[in-house]
Amino acid sequence: MSADFNKDPDPYLDLEEDAVGELGDKVQAVRAELESLKQKQEEIEREKSRLEELKRRQDQLDTGRSEMLDKLTRSLVVIQREVEETQKRLEQLHAIYNAFTQHLRQLEAINARGWSSNDLPRELSKAISAVEDARAEYIKAQAKISSGPADDEGTQSGGMEGDCQYEDRGFSYWLKSGFAFTLPIQVLGAIGLLVWILSIFSAAK
Repeated sequence: MSADFNKDPDPYLDLEEDAVGELGDKVQAVRAELESLKQKQEEIEREKSRLEELKRRQDQLDTGRSEMLDKLTRSLVVIQREVEETQKRLEQLHAIYNAFTQHLRQLEAINARGWSSNDLPRELSKAISAVEDARAEYIKAQAKISSGPADDEGTQSGGMEGDCQYEDRGFSYWLKSGFAFTLPIQVLGAIGLLVWILSIFSAAK
């Protein structure tokens, strides 16, 4: 009986070896599939990181573009306003320059020594009038120059501020200013009087 056992091996042993071999193949297949999935996962992670970086840069572009569009638009409005005010200011200063130049030439052209005794009253009145016009233009221009860019409101506010400044000044200031303002008239009057006196003495001789 033991001899028969040695001749006929148990068929289940062969089945177990086959099952073990098939299981090993399945394990290898599963491992290969896991490795493939791992590589795909790494590729997906890399693609995810790339897309996230692109999205971050896209958001950065949108935010920066929107911010600079707003800032540049506002700045252009401010610059345009400044350009217009500067042009007005330049025109105003140019007008003041021309007016000052004209008055300066008129005052420099006054020559009291060349007046005759007959023309003295008339020429003296004309000269005093020229001095007064120059003074009025000067005072008016000073308020405009100190008020900044020229516009209606700015000119009015500048004039009001100038008036307030003038009102705040004391008597000594106005005394000195009055003397300075009337000094040309005093000089012209003295010259005219001297010329008149000399003409009288010349006629008497």
